Amino acid sequence: PMNHTTVVEFVLLGLTDSRHLEITLFLFLAIAYFLILLGNISVISITLVNNFLQTPMYYFLRNFALLEITFTSTFIPSTLYSLLTEKKTISLPGCFLQMLFFYCLGTCTLFHMAVMSLDRYVAICHPLHYTAIMNKRLCLQLILSCWALSFLLMFPPTIMTVQLPFCSPNVMNHFYCDASQLLQLSCTDTGFIEKLMFIILIIILPGTLIVTAVSYGCIIITILHTPSSAGRKKAFSTCSAHLIVVTVFYSTCIYRYIRPAQRGGQHSDKILSFFFSVLTQMLNPYIYSLRNRQVKQALKESILKFS
Repeated sequence: PMNHTTVVEFVLLGLTDSRHLEITLFLFLAIAYFLILLGNISVISITLVNNFLQTPMYYFLRNFALLEITFTSTFIPSTLYSLLTEKKTISLPGCFLQMLFFYCLGTCTLFHMAVMSLDRYVAICHPLHYTAIMNKRLCLQLILSCWALSFLLMFPPTIMTVQLPFCSPNVMNHFYCDASQLLQLSCTDTGFIEKLMFIILIIILPGTLIVTAVSYGCIIITILHTPSSAGRKKAFSTCSAHLIVVTVFYSTCIYRYIRPAQRGGQHSDKILSFFFSVLTQMLNPYIYSLRNRQVKQALKESILKFS
């Protein structure tokens, strides 16, 4: 029989139960978080201070970098603290806030990736009309739409989850407050919320993936018609790097969230979550921005100036 003691906090089992492995994971995660902060702060700083990096592409990259910092900061600091101190608990309000920002900012990341792919499509496939189409007003509207849609879509199911009664046991086999496992801990029927979240994710994940895939498909077709072999090679190098990140991010997200729920949580869920929430975020600033010739040139000039 279920123990109906009211829950005031949750226990997050974390990434592993081995103390030696926890120390290794702490070092890896600390380095990953440092690289995420370093890469994204560098992108924001460079694109702000250099006049020739004020195009729409760098405007989107700057906002994407800010989004990555806020997204990873919702769970990595608390996970590092848990690995260091072995304190596995999180308060009920803290869990709900973490879940709200994790899913809202994660959704916003998907919308941003789709917007950036559209921007690259216009720049490569319609270069003569690029500045007219991607004007400042449209860029601002796209960015605000990403943030607004993310919160409008994810806020209702989160509020519904907050209002649920939770009873013991209060243990989640995860390293952050995961919605699917949180719903399993409620001592009331959560079928409607689970269906609502599934419908929302069905709209967001395949929808943004289609926009991204079609944009890159048109870009690749345009590249194939480029007469310069050097230009084709350079463009394919950039697109392939972007597509690798997009593929890893979407494949792990789709398999993690668009499938039948696993009761009690699975170890594979944590690994998949670690891939899309940490590893891809660590690679994004270096793949999307710091490999860019203009950004590298601006970075060199900044280093020379300050040295």
